[in-house]
Amino acid sequence: MKSPHILIIAANFYPDVTGELLGGARTTLNNFKATFDEIEVPGAFEIPAAINFAIQSKKYDGYVALGCVIRGETTHYDYVCGESARGLMELALNKNAAIGYGILTVENMDQAFVRANVTEGNKGRDAVEACLKLVALKSQFGIKA
Repeated sequence: MKSPHILIIAANFYPDVTGELLGGARTTLNNFKATFDEIEVPGAFEIPAAINFAIQSKKYDGYVALGCVIRGETTHYDYVCGESARGLMELALNKNAAIGYGILTVENMDQAFVRANVTEGNKGRDAVEACLKLVALKSQFGIKA
């Protein structure tokens, strides 16, 4: 079986947090001998659209969504969190996309770093592992799309 080819989509609104998530994701993909590409988008809200574009290319076996949304003083947080999650779930269900979800939704920067840090939460690793498990499950069921 060939190594999976994965696309990491990183929302760079909080570059320090995203950098930690990317570190965990890259290390894990390398440990699993998976090949990967990376693209950057402005924020979590743009991740589903980027994955939808990439699906059209048929170049990738799976996708890892990385980013961070920190609650502020307005309802913007709720919309970004809800719509990015909904968009990713729609892609998973409607397009058979194997997506590892690594978008942190937190109250403050301290929570973000605890979850992102490769020596603590390492949610970049967790998102990659979820993606790779879904890629394997798709293969098990003979799903090519």
